[in-house]
Amino acid sequence: MQPKTLSIGGVTYDLFVRLPHDAVHAEERSAALQLPLGTKLRVDSVIETCGGGAGNTAVGLARLGCDASISAVIGSDQWGEHLLQNFHRQGVGTQSLTFVEKETTSFSIILSSGSGERVILYTPGPNVHLHDALFDRHAMEATDWIVLNHIQENACVIYDDLIAWLKQSGKGLTWNPGGCALKKGMADGEIATLLGCTRLLILNREELRQFTGLPDERSALKHLTSLGTSFVCMTDGGKGVLATDGKHLYHCPPCPGITVKDTTGAGDAFTTGATWGLMTGRDLPTALLAGTLNSGSVVGAIGAQDGLLTDIELRERLTRTKIDVSMENF
Repeated sequence: MQPKTLSIGGVTYDLFVRLPHDAVHAEERSAALQLPLGTKLRVDSVIETCGGGAGNTAVGLARLGCDASISAVIGSDQWGEHLLQNFHRQGVGTQSLTFVEKETTSFSIILSSGSGERVILYTPGPNVHLHDALFDRHAMEATDWIVLNHIQENACVIYDDLIAWLKQSGKGLTWNPGGCALKKGMADGEIATLLGCTRLLILNREELRQFTGLPDERSALKHLTSLGTSFVCMTDGGKGVLATDGKHLYHCPPCPGITVKDTTGAGDAFTTGATWGLMTGRDLPTALLAGTLNSGSVVGAIGAQDGLLTDIELRERLTRTKIDVSMENF
C-alpha cells in the first residue's frame, strides 16, 4: 500500500538565467555575481521550471511511489496554471491546493553560474496566505507522514494543529524549519513541543546554529534529540551530511563523480529521499544514503525537480552505491 504524504509550504515558478563564466567575480574570501550597472549582458540560456520546498518534496515523494499531495497557495494566473499542470503530470494530489484571485503566483529568478552556485531573487506571492483559514486539516488527518517545509511567518499559526494531530495519531513528521521557527529557536515552548513530535529534522549548517544558538554542531545535534526528535540531520553542501539518532553520530559523504550543474533543490531532494527511507522501514544510515543519492541526481540537472529519482531508480542505486556512511558513538 502506498504511504500517504502531505507536503506543506511554498510553491514557486522558477526562471533560471544561466550567466556566462566571466560574470562570477571571485574574491579572496567569497564569490559574487558581478553585474555592472548600465551594461547589457548576454546570458547563456533561460529555463523555466517549477519549484518551491513543498512543490519539490511533493513531486519527489510522488516519483518515489508515495500517494503524495500538497498543501499550498498559488495565484489564479498563468504561472499558477503551469504549477497545477505540473502537479497533475507528476501524480501529486492537489485537493489541498488553494487558488487566490488577483495575485501573482510566487516566482523566482535564479541567476546561476557554470559552477552550479546561484543567487535567487524571489517574491513569496500568495504563499503568505497559508494560515489557519486555508490549512486543510482533513487532508492532514488522512495522511501517514507530513513534510513541513519552510513556511511564511504568519503560517506558523498552524503549528498547534500539527502538534495536536501528531500527538493523537503518532504519525510521522519531517521538518525543515525556516523563517519564524529559526528566529524563535528551539527554546520556544511551542517549537520545543513540535520538536518532540518530529521524526526527522533537517537543517543546513547555518540554520542549525541559528536554531539552537550553539556553535558546536555535534552538541547542537545531540541537544535536539534530547528534546524528543528521533533523527536530526545537518546538511553541509560538498561536505555531506552529519546526522544522529541520539546514540550514534553518522557522516554520509556526497556522491562521488557528480558534475554539479545547479544546486537549487538539493536540500529538498535530500529531504525527500531520507523521508522515503524512513517511511519504508530503512535504518538511519540507509535513509541518509537515499537522501544523498537523490540530492546528487538533482544537482546534475537544471532545476529542482528534473533530476528527482523514481522508486525503481533509487532502489537500484542503493544496491550498487559505494558511498560509505561512517558511525561513531556519541
